[in-house]
Amino acid sequence: MKKTPNQLSRVAIAYHPGDTLKEKLNELGMSIKEFSVRTSKPEKTIIAVIKGTSSITSEMAVSFESVTRIPAHFWMNKQRLYDEYQIRMKREQTILQSVSWMRRFPVKEMANRGWIAACSSVEEKVDELFHFFGISTEKAWEDYYLNQELKIAFRISLAHAKEPEAISAWLRKGELQAAEIELEAVYSDKLLRSNLMLMKQLMVDQPEDFYQKLQSLCSKSGIILINTKCLPKAPINGATRWINDRPIIQLSNRYNRYDMFWFNFFHELGHILLHGKKDIFLEEAGCMEVVRDKEAEADLFASNILLTKEQEAEIIAAHNYTLDGIKASAAKYSTHPSIIVGRLQHLKEVKYWQDKELLPKIDI
Repeated sequence: MKKTPNQLSRVAIAYHPGDTLKEKLNELGMSIKEFSVRTSKPEKTIIAVIKGTSSITSEMAVSFESVTRIPAHFWMNKQRLYDEYQIRMKREQTILQSVSWMRRFPVKEMANRGWIAACSSVEEKVDELFHFFGISTEKAWEDYYLNQELKIAFRISLAHAKEPEAISAWLRKGELQAAEIELEAVYSDKLLRSNLMLMKQLMVDQPEDFYQKLQSLCSKSGIILINTKCLPKAPINGATRWINDRPIIQLSNRYNRYDMFWFNFFHELGHILLHGKKDIFLEEAGCMEVVRDKEAEADLFASNILLTKEQEAEIIAAHNYTLDGIKASAAKYSTHPSIIVGRLQHLKEVKYWQDKELLPKIDI
């Protein structure tokens, strides 16, 4: 059975001031016609107010005060509460109509992570999603994430993505994380290039707090680096975008592997250095708008920093894939052993790697 507005409402019922006016006229023994004459208001206007089909204006409230001796602020407050109540009731209907939309999101997982509050009712879940995205309607979400209404702020459509709801939630969480970070510098290509080798050395040294130190280096380069665990049905490696002229790298640590973390990181850096502010790059999101040649350029940028093609060829030619051999090659080429192992696996030079110490797992 369809719920009525009164069954849905989570706000106190407010009555139209016309009800009070009707009661007061009965108390005074005054007809509507007489009251209209005394207040210099059309009789049809007074009738509409009593029926609740017309609002009491501030000018009317002052006129009513003179005749009824009920202060104008009472009439105005009564009207305000009633108007708000009506709007809230319409809001309840909007929320109900968005329940099916809400069900397309991984709400339970988002609540488990503390992204939204845990709720029992479907109406509350819809409301939580609206607050999370900073929107007031389902249509607003569609316009922003699917229809590209705000192309300056969000230049990629998720209309062709495999799971636009989960992806949009992941992106939005990144926006909220980024908003809490203050940068130590204003971004410039020169500044970033001056810190590239320090970032690479951090990868080579692999201190326990490497991520915090990397965040600091990014901040000093004018870049926000955040980590947002990917959601179910949104298997994204990372994203690069500009918000308020600040470049943001959002990584998911999807595979929890050290070599993949660093490849994804330098890949996103490549987008910042090579491709500017115009696009958002979502890795593995299935978006048609992703320009494949730009992705290839970012891949090449990351590969050259981690291990050049020439160095890769020398390692393959030597074919010393022992534990000590990989470590020696990593030291020779100033990279991390996991980078070499990952590259060899990618090239199918080795089917798997038995020495887990060279492919460390990380949990950021």
